[in-house]
Amino acid sequence: MMLILTRAGIAETLNHFRDAGQRNSECVVLWLGKRVGERLEVTEYYRPIQIAKADRFRIPPEGMAELQAKLRAGRLMVAAQIHSHPHEAFHSEADDTWAIVRHEGAFSLVVPRFAADTTLDNFLDHTKVFQFSQRSTWDEVPNWQVKDKCVRIT
Repeated sequence: MMLILTRAGIAETLNHFRDAGQRNSECVVLWLGKRVGERLEVTEYYRPIQIAKADRFRIPPEGMAELQAKLRAGRLMVAAQIHSHPHEAFHSEADDTWAIVRHEGAFSLVVPRFAADTTLDNFLDHTKVFQFSQRSTWDEVPNWQVKDKCVRIT
């Protein structure tokens, strides 16, 4: 699967992360869209209701209910989840526990340092991309494969 993203959507996502980072807090944004053949075309960059701290986030029941209503109304799916970390980018135990998407091939992206030094130009270099495996693990996609096989920015 190839995620099709817009520069404006990535900029919006990074702004949410920097905003939360000012409060020393992680942030999660869900990229919503539709499957078109082998592509996941992201059309909305959605910041759900969330409870977040410096080292974790979770979406409470009212946030999940709002998300489900939004998905139904727009006939959308969660194409990927993306969140920030205070330091390096990796998929933590808390990330594994609170992951919103858990189907084989699902994408979870992590941006380091609350996106303080991440820009549109270096986004794919800074961001770690993980994919949910058949073994129910989040496996890191090697950086050289991200641009070729996972993410296209339009």
